[in-house]
Parts: sequence; C-alpha cells; structure tokens
Amino acid sequence: MATTFHFNCLLSVQATCGIPEIAFATFENMEYGDEHMKPDTETYNWVIQAYTRAESYDRVQDVAELLGMMVEDHKRLQPNMKTHALLVECFTKYCVVREAIRHFRALIRFEGGTKALHNEGNFGDPLSLYLRALCREGRMVELLEALEAMAADNQTIPPRAMILSRKYRTLVSSWIEPLQEEAELGHEIDYMARYIAEGGLTGERKRWVPRRGKTPLDPDVDGFIYSNPIETSFKQRCLEEWKIHHRKLLRTLRNEGVAALGYDASESDYVRVEMRLRKIIKGPDTNVLKPKAASKMVVSELKEELEAQGLPTDGTRNVLYQRVQKARRINRSRGRPLWVPPVEEEEEEVDEELDELISRIKLEEGNTEFWKRRFMGEGLGTDQEKAIDVSDSATVDDVAKDVENDEADDDDDEDDDNEDDDDDDDDEEEEEEEEVEAEVEVEQAERQDVERVKEKEIEAKKPLQMIGVQLLKDSDQTSTTSKKARRRSRMSAEDDNDDDWFPEDIFEAFKELRKRKVFDESDMYTLADAWGWTWEKELKNRAPRRWSQEWEVELAIKIMTKVMELGGTPTIGDCAMILRAAVRAPLPSAFLKILQTTHSLGYVFGSPLYDEIISLCLDLGELDAAVAIVADMETTGITVPDETLDRVISAKRTT
Repeated sequence: MATTFHFNCLLSVQATCGIPEIAFATFENMEYGDEHMKPDTETYNWVIQAYTRAESYDRVQDVAELLGMMVEDHKRLQPNMKTHALLVECFTKYCVVREAIRHFRALIRFEGGTKALHNEGNFGDPLSLYLRALCREGRMVELLEALEAMAADNQTIPPRAMILSRKYRTLVSSWIEPLQEEAELGHEIDYMARYIAEGGLTGERKRWVPRRGKTPLDPDVDGFIYSNPIETSFKQRCLEEWKIHHRKLLRTLRNEGVAALGYDASESDYVRVEMRLRKIIKGPDTNVLKPKAASKMVVSELKEELEAQGLPTDGTRNVLYQRVQKARRINRSRGRPLWVPPVEEEEEEVDEELDELISRIKLEEGNTEFWKRRFMGEGLGTDQEKAIDVSDSATVDDVAKDVENDEADDDDDEDDDNEDDDDDDDDEEEEEEEEVEAEVEVEQAERQDVERVKEKEIEAKKPLQMIGVQLLKDSDQTSTTSKKARRRSRMSAEDDNDDDWFPEDIFEAFKELRKRKVFDESDMYTLADAWGWTWEKELKNRAPRRWSQEWEVELAIKIMTKVMELGGTPTIGDCAMILRAAVRAPLPSAFLKILQTTHSLGYVFGSPLYDEIISLCLDLGELDAAVAIVADMETTGITVPDETLDRVISAKRTT
C-alpha cells in the first residue's frame, strides 16, 4: 500500500525532472486520497520546487495557490526551513520582493537559513538574487538585515551579489542618488586603460548598450525569470513607503471617522487631518522645469548656463547662443537632463498639533483578534457614534481651488493679450462672460456640495453598524423585487426549518450562525497567525522613517562595513559616492571613517577631493576632524599640499 513516503519519493523524481504538471497531478491524488497518503510538508516542498524551477510559463500564481492550500491545512502541518527558502527563491525570481522579504524573515529564524537559500550557488544563486533585488528596489534596511543574518550563519557574500553596475558601483552604493552618474574621484579617469583592462581589445568586454534590434546585455538580469527589478534609489523608496503608510492612515480615518482621532477631536480637526494626509500622499510638486528658449535668453543667462556645464563663455551673443544650442543637442542625444537654473526648495511647514492628531490614528493590520471582535460587532461603543464619512466634504474646497486656478490662468491670459495688443477689447469681453458663467456654475456646485455634506452629517449621527449587520442588510436588499420573489420570501419566513431562515435580532442571528456552523471565528486567520509570525503585526503597523541624508550615510557605512566582513570588496566608486553623500549632508564625523576604509582597501582619491573635504571641515568649525584627516593622509603616505597644511595650522593657532 502506497503511503505519503512513497508518493514523496515519486514527487522528488518528478520535481527534479522539471515536470510541474505531473507533480501537481500526483499531489492531487494525495490530497483527495486516504489518511495514510495525505500530503505533508515535504510533499509541498517538492511541488513548490517543481513550479519554482520550471523553465516554462509563469509559475508564481501556481505557487501562491499551493501556499494558500498549505496555510488552510496549518493545524496538521507547518513549514520548515526548506519551504521558506523555496518561497524566497520563487518570489525573488518573479520580482515579488515584498513577499520574498516576509518569507526571508521567517527563514532567518532557522539556524543556517541563509546557507539553505544560497544552496552552494546552484539554481541561479537565490541568495545573490535576493540581495540584488533588495538593492535595485532601494530596500536598504532589509538589505542590512539580510547581511547581518548572513554574518550570523557565517555565510560569505557570493560574487554574483557584488556585480558591478554600468557606473562601476556595487550594492554598497548603487542605490545612492544620482543613480546614473559615475562617482567623482578627484582625478581624471583613464578611459582607454579601463577599456583595455576590461578586454576591449580582445572582445571580452561586455556591451551595456546593445546593437540595434538586440536585447540589452545587462548581466544583472541573469537568474531572474523575466527581468531584474527596476532600479530605484533609497530616497525614492522612502518617499513611496511614506506615501503608502499615510494612504493607509487616510483610509482608516475615513472608515472610523472622528472617533479615530480621539474623544476631544472635532469635525474641523477631521477635515484638517484629512487635507494634511492628502497633501502628504500627493507629495511635492513634480513640475519638471523646462529650460528657457535660448533665443529669448540674454547674454548673462547664456553665460550662466555655459559656465554651469564647464563650457567657455567668451564670444559674442550669437556665439554663445550657438554654443548653448549645441550643448543642449548633445545632452538630448546622450539622454542627459537639460540644465535649468537652480530653484530653492521650500521648507515644509511643521504643524505639531496636526502631527499629534495623525499619530492617534491606529492601524490594526495583522491584528486578527481586533478584526474578529469588529466583525461580530464588539468594541463599537458610543464613541463610534461620532464617526462620520465626509470623504466628499473637501469638494467645496477643491472647487474653490479650481476656480482660483482658473482665475489665475485668466489673469495670465490677460497679461499675454495686453502684450500682444491684438483685439484687446474682444478678449476682455469674452473673459468677463466666461468669468460670470464660471461664478454661476461654482455657486450651483457649492449649493449641491453643502447639501450633500449636510445629508452625510445627518446619516453620521446614526450609530455605526457592525460589519456582519451590513452584510446581512446587503443580502436582504437583493430580494423582494417581483411578486414571485415576495411569495417565496413569505413561504421561507413561515417555514422555520428552512436553512435560509435567521432570527430578526442580530445577535441571535450570529448565535444561529455559530450553532449551524455556517461561520466560526476560528476560520478567521492570516498566514502570520497560521505559521506563528509574531513579528509581522509590529512591522506592519510601524510608521516608516522619513528619508534624511544623514540616515542614508549611516546606512551606507554600515552596509560597506558588513560587506567587507563577509568577504566582499567595495569599489573606489562606492567609497567616493558615500563620501559625496556625507558631503551633501554635511556629516564631518563620517568623513574620517569613510577615508580610513577607502585607504584600507588600497584606494586613493585625487588631491582636489581631499582639499574639498578638509576645507569643508574648517568652514563648519570641525577642526579636530580636519586634523584627523590630515594625519590619516600622512599615515597612508598621501602627500598633503602645503597650502592645505597652512590652512589647518593657522586654524589651529587661532583656536
């Protein structure tokens, strides 16, 4: 008699041969068979492996369905280390990085989990693919977490994970903006020597830009099923996570109403918080500035643009005009952004009162007990009666803003018409007529919106109903539409033995549901509940940290140090990018550590870069940092210019 063990032996052969359809047919025979042949954890592992390593079709949906079946059977079986390793491999290869992160956090709870994921570099080296996916998506907190887990398991960093980008940067710094620029080393790069060293004369050099009609030759694509994840900077990722979190807060606020802000909150506070959340979700204005037409630029503006790009500024206006036009054509052909005058960014206003109100909104993601009570109507007290749904309350303000924008546009049109001096009177009459029509339309829209808000406020005074009541009401509304339906409803109401009959009292109806076992609270669970992921609830409800240049530099230094501990070697471009990020902060305390790490790797920057760092330290009043940098340069054997030494000594004497 064939048992689970015998079927698992058969599945191991089918999965190794890469026949997922036949393996799944065997799995179905076990699933619907007798108790002695029911699938266990090893059975699921073989089928997931067959789908993950299949070379045809999109298999991630099949793996998701298997995962759901395994979760439903959680009382009988639980996943092991191989299960999580296979799921991380599958979701990484199909670029479902969020799910891969969830299962990786479960994997590192097992001793040697990262080694199981590495699998000696076989099957595309899943560990390297996971690290590269995190790097390309800008998830540096998760990357540092993975590197620390590798250090705990004594797993060295694979060479595939340290692959160079086309700008000669590894995962240590390829996520720092600007992404598509090479690091500034303080000296000119010998491109011919680099070309020869990469095998340009022998034909071994990799082509990043393919010939026309050919597929891209990005070596980082190897191992992923379709393509590697889209490259995203850490700053962009933080901004996206910030928006997602506040989108959840806004959804919760609209569902809970004023009660989500506390007992002392008013409807005006609700509106202010909602507008604040909308503004955060919208993000900063992304209006891309366009350069001014060169024909309309004066000589000073032409010289400013040329000087900013390091081009000569001598000659007549016609020469400068031709030079600017040529520079713009070259930038367009090479895919570079056109130069625009720098614009000062407006500092975001901080409203502590609004931030305190927003902090009161609690997310209950992953809290199954809360949603069980909520579904059954528990926890809905008098405070919930204040809940209102004013999602459309801002429509009046939106209309007013639109009107203001229209009026501003009309004013701009009037200025343009005055400059042109063509048909001024006709245009003014038309504009006046349009303004009158717009005012009438706005007044009508405002009346409708005010009436709508009043209706919603009246409805909001009614107590909030439990989710179960809403479901029952929705089901009742679909009936009694015809005479036959009414007759059937009367017959079913008279027949107490009918399965569709429930008491009119809501709580009695739920008791009847439990009695008939139509619905049971034990059926409400998530993957985290079924597999004991106690950390998932806290991580989901934690507010993301806002991006800052200091935090980026701190993470970069930690990642660089951890990569070196695991046997990786950052490039000089990595060190230069981290140093440049520290300069932008500015963060003088990090200068010395970055330079010491750079020198320990045998790299040396150009003299102008050292002068810039030391001058910045002196300007910021960080004399000790400047002295330490000079001492480290002399210890390493780097010549310090006499002018730089004189400035440091004079600054030392004045203090």
